[in-house]
Amino acid sequence: MIAEREFSKLFRTTSSVFFTAIISLGLLGCEKEEPPAPTPPAEVHAITLKPKTVPVSASFVAQIESAHQVDIVARVNGFLEKILYEEGEVVKEGQDLFLIDQKPFLAQVESAKGALENNQAQLWTAEVNLKRIQPLVELDAASKSDLDQALGAVKSASADVHQAEAQLLQANLNLSYTEIKSPVTGVSGEAKVREGAYLSVGAGGYLTYVALLDPIWVNFSISQNQVAKFNTDVGSGKIIPPPNDEFTIQLFLGDDSKYPHTGTLNFIDPTFNPDTGTFLIRAELPNPDRLLRPGMFVTAELHGSKRANALVVPQRAVQQTSNGHVVFLVDEEGVAEVRPVIVGPWAGDDWIIESGLAEGEVVITDGFMRLAPGMQVKVIASEPPASKPEAAPAPKTKSD
Repeated sequence: MIAEREFSKLFRTTSSVFFTAIISLGLLGCEKEEPPAPTPPAEVHAITLKPKTVPVSASFVAQIESAHQVDIVARVNGFLEKILYEEGEVVKEGQDLFLIDQKPFLAQVESAKGALENNQAQLWTAEVNLKRIQPLVELDAASKSDLDQALGAVKSASADVHQAEAQLLQANLNLSYTEIKSPVTGVSGEAKVREGAYLSVGAGGYLTYVALLDPIWVNFSISQNQVAKFNTDVGSGKIIPPPNDEFTIQLFLGDDSKYPHTGTLNFIDPTFNPDTGTFLIRAELPNPDRLLRPGMFVTAELHGSKRANALVVPQRAVQQTSNGHVVFLVDEEGVAEVRPVIVGPWAGDDWIIESGLAEGEVVITDGFMRLAPGMQVKVIASEPPASKPEAAPAPKTKSD
């Protein structure tokens, strides 16, 4: 009996603890979970759009041309005796380039000298004869016909002397043409003939060329449509041209390096080329270091115009998508929005927006890599820090 009472007491105690534990767990299961903390808005840098006047430029593929390129040709017939310059090197004005065999021309000079001396002797004889006849005519010892003949002989001999002098001058000129000199200081071309070749005046006498390098010219073309649009924009006040149309040219070389000197336009072809649909434009630049050589292709930027009332954003704020360019905006409620835009020319480090944005809108310039449309954002600065453009792919718009 005592054992039964002890077992009953132990059973009641254990059951009480067990049921108490079950009730406690049930109460814990009925408690409500705490809601998660709200996600803080993403921090971004942005700018507020304001119209302003900015410089604009236009880029063209251009080609370098010598401001003074001279073809070197033979002016007399003869055999080429020597090539006197280093091909491809810079030659000075007056420097000897080629030498033609001079022996035939020296002989022509001597022959012309002899002919001149002979004619001078005949003139002297005619003049002496005239001096003898003149007093005889005054004394009626000689007829007037004799005087006329003496005068005619003097004039004829004088004419022969002038002709012989001209022939001697021509002979000396021909002799001088055997020494072919550079007419300008510039870079020389390849010699098209070798020693011993026979040169003839005309097509068979082309030898090489010399091209002036400083200053240098750069040529590029502008289309008829570009000219028409520029004139329309100027007429509407959208574009402000430079005073007196004094445009400047900045060149970029094949490796995208900036050429250290700028130039100015010196020729605009007034005639439209129907074959290419363009107008030719030429500029002149200093080239003291001879970095530019004839025939080189470069990029020419035309500077001087300004864009009035332009909306511009930093280039890093514009993203490229499969459907065009987009930017991230912050609306009045602090929500990120993606907006497609149409971009125009660059203005320094900024991009002119042709359409898609309006004055007063807030454009995100840094921090959009972490954004998606509809996210809450917080603008922490109006000017972004100096940093590299974000390399993340641009978000897609609704039309993507």
